[in-house]
Amino acid sequence: MAKRIMVVEDNDLNRKLFCDVLKANGFEVEPVADGESVLETARSVNPDLIIMDIQLPGISGVDLIEAAQRDLVLAQIPVLAVTAFAAKGDEERIRAAGASGYLSKPVSIMPFMNAVKELLPV
Repeated sequence: MAKRIMVVEDNDLNRKLFCDVLKANGFEVEPVADGESVLETARSVNPDLIIMDIQLPGISGVDLIEAAQRDLVLAQIPVLAVTAFAAKGDEERIRAAGASGYLSKPVSIMPFMNAVKELLPV
């Protein structure tokens, strides 16, 4: 059975690219454009991995990661943060919130897929 990945990205082009690459590699994807619906969607979809943009309109991806960590079910789902935040200390701050992995944008396909495969249980 294919692993399901929820892709949280407000930029249409980035979201489509991530979803297309994941589908081409045999994953099921659940795209989410709106940060406000992330937790509810994650509860209903029960993904094996969440790819989380950090800079979302209305709510921070860091806040969403922290909220997921407080949820007994969602806390078990690994989160790969993919973000333009690449200043000194950003990765540490995002990992401290509960992200299992971190990639800075722009993202290349091979490092992206390597990070995804690293976080998914075999």
